[in-house]
Formats: sequence, C-alpha cells, structure tokens
Amino acid sequence: MRILVIEDDREALAYLVKAFRESGHAADSAPDGLDGYAMAREGQYDVLVVDRMLPKLDGLSVIRSLREQKVETPALILSALAQVDDRVKGLRAGGDDYLPKPYAFSELLARVEVLARRNARSGGAAEATSYRVGDLELDRLSHRVSRGGQDIPLQPREFRLLEYLVRHAGQVVTRTMLLEHVWDYHFDPQTNVIDVHVSRLRAKIDRGFDRPLIHTVRGAGYMVRDGAR
Repeated sequence: MRILVIEDDREALAYLVKAFRESGHAADSAPDGLDGYAMAREGQYDVLVVDRMLPKLDGLSVIRSLREQKVETPALILSALAQVDDRVKGLRAGGDDYLPKPYAFSELLARVEVLARRNARSGGAAEATSYRVGDLELDRLSHRVSRGGQDIPLQPREFRLLEYLVRHAGQVVTRTMLLEHVWDYHFDPQTNVIDVHVSRLRAKIDRGFDRPLIHTVRGAGYMVRDGAR
C-alpha cells in the first residue's frame, strides 16, 4: 500500500512516515497543502492521510479540490477539531474518514488499511494490489511474496524494494529512483546501501530457482524481468 501523508508538523510527519514504513507500507510526505495537492493529483496513492490545518491550502480544500479534479483516492482527515459539526464538514468536503487528535497509531493504521481494501473492492484503486513477474507473485495488501508457490518472507524494507522493482518490471530502475522512493533520500548518501539491499533481496528471490528475475544493468541500475537476456 502506498500512502501520502500531508502534515505540516515536522515531528508528526516524520513519525507517521516512519511508522507506516515500519508497518510494511510505502509512505511519501508533503509539508503543506499545495505540495500535498500536487502530489495527490497524480493519483499514485492508495490512501491520503491529511491534516486539516495546513499552510498554503487547508486540508479540506485539498480534498475538495481533488474531488473536483475527479481524483477519488480515499482520504482520512486528522484534526484536533473533534466536534460533530467538524467531522461532518470533513466528510462533506470529500473525506472518507475523520480521526480526531490525539489518536493511537494502531487505530490510524487500521482505518487506513480498511480504506485501501474498500477502494480495491470498488475497483477504484489507482494501482494494482498484486503483481506477477514470471513465477513471482507480490500482494501489496497482504504483504505476501511467493515464487513458484513457495512463500518468501521479507523484511519491510525488502518488501518495499521489491514492490518498487516489480511495479516497474521491464524498466531500468536507477539507484537514485530507489533512494528517493524506497529510502526517501533526495541525495546520494555516498554508501552502497542500495547494492547491499538488492544483493540480500536477490538471495531470497533468485537463489534456488532456475532463472534470475532481478538483473543488474551495468552503469544504470536494476531491472526485474522474467528470464535472462
């Protein structure tokens, strides 16, 4: 599941992104309403988590504008405003759920996962919930990975790495792309973190099978495809 968190409180934003990723999901962040709207408008997310009070463009306006643009990604509103009228305004603006602050992350996560499942069942998911490359299968909702019918347990970071690779199966994925979308680094930390993690992932996905699926493209990056060329 890919989540966009739109929150102007830096500590809260960092906490939520870290917590979602540790739960095995991909999470991006936006620090204000305008950036959040621009990112959400691309329609690449399964769920939006939107703080109500945002700079530049408030949370309700973000959601209302997205609905006007026919972006139907489920949105959960976070707010310190907890009165019935406040919740009603949030839902009427186009929000799908409303969670007052303070909240427990376990409840937030459960609500987000419910929204994602509901959206997938309705056929409104922006992305597929499962992928298949050769005999490799990845399910984004259950976080299950198997190859040739054999379950392959992965750590959360490994799952996100594989998910990004299979979403771009047949395409070259650069190290910069992986740093930005899997590690959320917008700079090169001058380490071999990508190579180390890909090596570990390759050992789990390819070892013991008759053909590799994860390929190194010399001087460019990596590619997941069925069969060697």
